[in-house]
Amino acid sequence: MKILSNRFSKGLIHLLFWVLFVFVSLFVFSSYYWKENPFLHYFFILLAIVYTNNQFLLPFFIKRKWHILYALTITLVAVLATEMYCNYFAKCGCSIMKCLSDYLWQTLVPIIFFSFVWMLFQYIEKQDEVAQIKKENIEMELQYLKSQINPHVLFNNLNTVYAYSLEKPKETPEMILMLSNNLKYVLYGSNSTMVSLQKEIDYIDNYIVFQRIRTENVKEVRYIKEIDSYKHQIAPLLLITLIENAFKHSAANSIITIKICVANGILECSCSNVVNSIKIDKESNPIGLKNLKKRLVLIYKDKYELEFENKDNYIVKLKIELV
Repeated sequence: MKILSNRFSKGLIHLLFWVLFVFVSLFVFSSYYWKENPFLHYFFILLAIVYTNNQFLLPFFIKRKWHILYALTITLVAVLATEMYCNYFAKCGCSIMKCLSDYLWQTLVPIIFFSFVWMLFQYIEKQDEVAQIKKENIEMELQYLKSQINPHVLFNNLNTVYAYSLEKPKETPEMILMLSNNLKYVLYGSNSTMVSLQKEIDYIDNYIVFQRIRTENVKEVRYIKEIDSYKHQIAPLLLITLIENAFKHSAANSIITIKICVANGILECSCSNVVNSIKIDKESNPIGLKNLKKRLVLIYKDKYELEFENKDNYIVKLKIELV
């Protein structure tokens, strides 16, 4: 509906302008009669110039930010078109300067007007696109938040704390504190567009502590961190999808390797695990990865790389430019 509304508004603007422009050109600034007026012949050439400018010249030059070159090009086109109007349609026989002073406006006014209209609607469409992206981003953040605090995950974590309390009761308060911090981060930290890298890494550290306890004597976890600076911002709960999948889809008695490196503002996260093929077949709906890809496109656009390898081990590599 929004697209149809923009098209209707644009069409109405074009129609009203041309009606007014032709009327002024024929009856206000012209001494010719209707049937004799050379402007009517030139009008179709003017239409071709205006819409060639809108469809090809403007998008080409503006996209490359060649503003001065565009201004020079369109001025040259307008001058040549006006000279053609004087010499071949009006046949006024006047000098170049006289011709330009009398008729240049008839070429420049529609070009400038429709260039402005084109840029205005580009701006409106860009704002609509930004609003849509924000809306989709909020929806995905909410979906992701729900997936992070689902009862199954919380139940497993509480069971881990309970089992730990029986074996090492003195260390249980620290486990409860880690669980509390993670829940608080998921509930409140994920509401922000960006969070500090330190908080995101702390969340992952706590998550891996729980997973190590849960998978003890079943899986070996190798967690490597090489971070030159924590003074960066990152989208919340971005890396956890890759790490969760590594645990979720790994085979028993296997090694899970998680590596997070930050150097010169570039973060690289890789997760490697032996795939549990039976479990993959049963859970063939990778909603988490789909949401991750959407979030990366929305937030980081062309500032990320996501690669998958499935040879001896299943490997996922994510590289993003931090802010």
